[in-house]
Amino acid sequence: MRKLLTKFLNMLTGICFMVMVVLTFGQVLMRYLFNNPLTWSEEFVSYLFAWSSLLGACLVTSERGHMNIPLLGHKLSARGQKILGIIGEGIGLVFSLTILCYGGLQITFLAMGQQTSSLGVSVGAFYVLLPVAGVLNALYAALNIRDIWTGRMPAFPAD
Repeated sequence: MRKLLTKFLNMLTGICFMVMVVLTFGQVLMRYLFNNPLTWSEEFVSYLFAWSSLLGACLVTSERGHMNIPLLGHKLSARGQKILGIIGEGIGLVFSLTILCYGGLQITFLAMGQQTSSLGVSVGAFYVLLPVAGVLNALYAALNIRDIWTGRMPAFPAD
């Protein structure tokens, strides 16, 4: 399940990036070559950038590539490393559920009544990725906890 979901997220993040590049290039072309800028592309690119960042954060969580300082972890016993690794992932899980899921749902519902200035779409439609990213991050954190617990994943990556 992890591999399939990660593959899908990689594809989706890549598509977001490609669309951002094409729209930005098109915006520059339209503005300087035809003197007729696209009014909506800059706003759409900003939302795609936010989506790419959130999806990228999910991918980083899946690989446990988030920043860490292994100074203390490597000095602990194997059991201590396992416990510390699980605690770290647990903190990420709680953060994802409270801030991204709960907070993301709150702001999404709040923003449903607002319209974007250029696109004319509900702002909440773009914010909906916040709780989705929260669920994905929480899922990956739970999978990481399971894998650390069972020994399928090291508690601390090698230097």
